[in-house]
Amino acid sequence: MKIVIAGAGEVGTHLAKLFSNEEQDIIIMDPDDRKLALLENYNLLTYHGSATSFACLKDVRVGSADMFIAVTPFEARNIMACQLAKSMGAKRTVARIDNSEYLAKQHTAYIHKLGVDHLIYPEHLAASEMMTSLRMPWVRNCFEMFDSQLIVLGVRLRDNATIVNKQLKELSSMAQLLHVSAIKRNRETIIPRGDDYIMAGDIAYIATTLNYIDEVRKACGKSTLTVEKILIMGGSEMAEQLALKIGDKYHVKIIEADRERCEELSALLPNCNIVHGDARDTDLLEEEGISDYDAFIALTSNTEANILGCLMAKEHGVSKTIAEVENLQYINEAEALNIGTIINKQLLASSRIVQIMLDCDVDNARCLALSDAEVAELVIKDRARVTKAEVKDLRLPAGMTIAGMVRAGKGQLVRGNTRLLAGDHVVVFCLNGYIHRIEKVFS
Repeated sequence: MKIVIAGAGEVGTHLAKLFSNEEQDIIIMDPDDRKLALLENYNLLTYHGSATSFACLKDVRVGSADMFIAVTPFEARNIMACQLAKSMGAKRTVARIDNSEYLAKQHTAYIHKLGVDHLIYPEHLAASEMMTSLRMPWVRNCFEMFDSQLIVLGVRLRDNATIVNKQLKELSSMAQLLHVSAIKRNRETIIPRGDDYIMAGDIAYIATTLNYIDEVRKACGKSTLTVEKILIMGGSEMAEQLALKIGDKYHVKIIEADRERCEELSALLPNCNIVHGDARDTDLLEEEGISDYDAFIALTSNTEANILGCLMAKEHGVSKTIAEVENLQYINEAEALNIGTIINKQLLASSRIVQIMLDCDVDNARCLALSDAEVAELVIKDRARVTKAEVKDLRLPAGMTIAGMVRAGKGQLVRGNTRLLAGDHVVVFCLNGYIHRIEKVFS
């Protein structure tokens, strides 16, 4: 597949590296040579030029591109670049935006008419992730797929979990309840097999269905927690999107250091209490009653400040903490520090684009964002290899596992004796570098 990426910023660079590992034909273009120089050692081509230039798009032969992805920092340029690329023959186009108005369903036909097939708004994706996490605060991550027919939970396991210190094959009696699809251990993601043990301290990614969530919670040794009061550190665009989604569901207070931004937020968010101040100040947090809050969410532009803020909130007894960690190299360290749920816009945006690349229904599936693994939703094609035998006899690559599926609109977990059929929607966990293998196996 030929993929042209416009913009070598954080999202574009991460996508380029990810797709280069997948043995795709990648060209990344940017007017800044310094950004492109950082990608010289990867299996891809770089091009110095503008994505809104006809000449530059002709040079990269955008007309032969299977996918054109515009992720520059400028919304208008991204939309215009997609218009040009589509008019020149690109099969599918994706534009990064920073305005939720474009996502309204009444504007979908107009956006498509412009030549933009898909829109990516990272802050909006992040707000959706956080809302889900607040509804189920005992998990690190919660991903509801296929209208909640399948649920993937990321849970930090302690010694009190009944599934700890057991091999996966010992959990056969719980096969109807849960499927341990991936394990994050010592900064590494593992796609486990039957002989692998689950250990205390692991973050287990567990597939289940809506009816069994409470049983999974008990098996993981977690207690219930209700979130009513939320304290947000930083009045960023992400914080604004989250507060708009929250509406009047929770009591929300936002602490923001910039007075002008506080005034903007006060006008935009009448249901929120906006406080001018530096949330890194322990005295201020104590004055604002941090110990009385059920959740603390750190969304400043400074990753280190967000991590420290969550650690501080934990010390004050806040049960649920969420941190925006934009430095990819910090994610493993942040998880090791046990700061709670981690939000990264690059991973969320790239995961959604991977879903688009795999031709899935992106409105009905959500992709799990891990730093060194992917989760994909696919529809099994006629005469696909995976329909030829039961799952246990398919000899899937070691870095890949099938977590669950939806058949005839009903979610169910996949076991060794499951026989997949054409038309089934399946959820597949795989390590980075395996996406191209997924396409071969399931198509």
